[in-house]
This record gives sequence, structure tokens and C-alpha cells, in this order.
Amino acid sequence: MIATLAFYLFAAITILSGLMVISARNPVHSVLFLILAFFNAAALFVLLGAEFLAMILVVVYVGAVAVLFLFVVMMLDIDFGGLRRGVMTYLPLGALIGLLLLVELAVGIWTVSERGAANLAHPTPEGVSNTEAIGRILYTDYVFYFQLAGMVLLVAMIGAIVLTLRHRPGVKRQSIAAQVHRRPKDAIEIVDAKPGQGV
Repeated sequence: MIATLAFYLFAAITILSGLMVISARNPVHSVLFLILAFFNAAALFVLLGAEFLAMILVVVYVGAVAVLFLFVVMMLDIDFGGLRRGVMTYLPLGALIGLLLLVELAVGIWTVSERGAANLAHPTPEGVSNTEAIGRILYTDYVFYFQLAGMVLLVAMIGAIVLTLRHRPGVKRQSIAAQVHRRPKDAIEIVDAKPGQGV
């Protein structure tokens, strides 16, 4: 009974937070409501026994993405009035996408209700935690895809560095070769100070 009440509470707060994200006039308030929605979604994952997904949601989305959104919104001088004036242009497309997502959600709920909760397979075997089960599958059956995703992220990171790298004149740059081949006598000067004399 307590779990059911907690589910409805967290689900209601998540839905209300999502509605406030798109309806709040202040973009900073929208980001704060987004963080609240992420926290409640993580609580729903905990209720489902997926504590690893809940932790990832909090660490990655709340701790990185949402905070990044917050800093970007607060630091950039964006003309939000002009953005709001252009909302009506994209309203039909946004409404169509929202309707498609709602239909997909309804089909998913209907499929689960048709099969029945008792017929659904248990997410993890007995005696195995959720994190251990994800690790077993990820590093055995999908290890190639996991490595491939790591390579894609590495290439994207190198590409971002190369695209944003700027060589400006007059800026002292680090020379690894000069640091490696530097001799002690080139870097240190030993001064023999006599007693009573300053250096």
C-alpha cells in the first residue's frame, strides 16, 4: 500500500514538473522544475528496483546536464521575448510530435496491461542485484557495442577539441619536448650566499 501511494505521489509530481517546465515563463524556473522531474523519475526507478538507473539519472542528468542548462540559461543574454513570439510558428509540429508520443505511451501501457503484470518476466534473477545484472549483460553480450560507443565518444571529444582549438599569436604555449629534455642546470641556479649577506 505504501509503495502504491509513493508511486502515485512521485508520478504526479513528475507530470506536474514536466508541465511546469514547458509552461513557466522564466527559463531558470523551467530548469529547476526539470531537475525536480528528474529527481522524481529517479524515485520511480528506485520503486521499480532499478537503483542503478536511478543513480545514473541523478548523477548524469541532474548533476551534469540540468546544472549545465541552468548555467547556460543564467549566463547567456537571450531574448526570450523573441523566442516566445516564434512559438506559434512551431506549435502545429510540436503538437503533432506530442500527440505521437502520447499514442506510443498509451500503446505501451495497453500492451503491459494486456499481458498482465504477473506474466512479465522478473527484471533480475533471484539473488542478483540490478547493477550486477546490467554489468553481466553489458560486459558479455554487448561488450562490442559498449566498446564501439566508447570509441564514438572518444572521436567526438577529439573532434570537439580540434574544432575549437585556436592558435593565437603572443600566447605562450606548452612544449612537451622542451620540458622532457630540460636539464637540471638549465632550470636551477645555485647561489652561494655568504653569512650576513642576502641573496
